[in-house]
Amino acid sequence: MKQDAESPIVTLNLPRAELRLSRNAMGRVEVYDRWRRRVVALTPEEWVRQHFVSMMVDCKGYPAGRIANEMSIKLNGMSRRCDTVVFDDARHPRMIVEYKAPSVRITQAVFDQIARYAMVLRPEYLAVSNGMCHYCCRIDNNNGTYEFLPDFPDYSSII
Repeated sequence: MKQDAESPIVTLNLPRAELRLSRNAMGRVEVYDRWRRRVVALTPEEWVRQHFVSMMVDCKGYPAGRIANEMSIKLNGMSRRCDTVVFDDARHPRMIVEYKAPSVRITQAVFDQIARYAMVLRPEYLAVSNGMCHYCCRIDNNNGTYEFLPDFPDYSSII
């Protein structure tokens, strides 16, 4: 697939993912999402999601069947979508991952957004990535504290 000026395709600070790209009738780039089993628009954020989830499954041992992309939740009566939620065997949320485009800086506002989702799902882990920088923290929901991890954890270490 040839890169053009409007393409979200940039080199990320993640392992290379094998993606099936195509162009729709309007000439826009799309990607087959193997986890949602459908074709989606290839936005810069989607480019990051596809690479990050590939890293989780292919390098970090996350079972594909325990990952939900674009999961809807209710927050203060409004419908919101978590970019990625990882579940344990009992279907309890263990981690929420929020993605931003590579050009978007990871700021406090990004952490505030994912923290709001965490108030609903109460996972033990939160992660944020723009494909260049990645942050993961472990939350103690009982004490309202958190600690940043030095690296993104393997699935076996979050269960």
